[in-house]
Amino acid sequence: MMWFTLLIAAVGLERLAELVVSKRNAAWSFARGGVESGRRHYVVMVVLHTGLLVGALAEVWLREPAFVPALGWTMLALVLGSQAVRWWCIIALGPQWNTRVIVVPGLPRVTGGPYRFLTHPNYVAVVIEGFALPLVHSAWITALVFTLCNAALLAVRVRTENLALASMPPAPVRPPSAGAAP
Repeated sequence: MMWFTLLIAAVGLERLAELVVSKRNAAWSFARGGVESGRRHYVVMVVLHTGLLVGALAEVWLREPAFVPALGWTMLALVLGSQAVRWWCIIALGPQWNTRVIVVPGLPRVTGGPYRFLTHPNYVAVVIEGFALPLVHSAWITALVFTLCNAALLAVRVRTENLALASMPPAPVRPPSAGAAP
């Protein structure tokens, strides 16, 4: 159980690093006239994501479920993969990334990195991590409760974000490079 506690602590520290980046990027956006949407659901999101960490830890310490290697190692790989996708999103969005929905007027939508493949790749990472992190140590109650609550939250969040992103101009189309086959 101690190693699971260390894993949760590491994810918590990673979240703090995200908040530092988010705060800096939100200031950058607001300095350029950024407009925020979805303020009312933001606090719910913070509570839910904090609850994931606290709930997983509490469930493992209180219920003391057995570590099931086939499940645990598979879920750990998914957690690490979701972290990689999350940071790929952060890097791809650059200063436009933050944990809030802030759109800077006149900036085009980012369509590179994971956004080439999905409209909301960060939320895919959140969904995967939300069930995988607790299941690293068989905390299925936390995985189930977070997944259900997160589905309701994401329905609101994605709708809010889609409306905000609709105001952004499309990304500029790059002409084919010289010498490239048509």
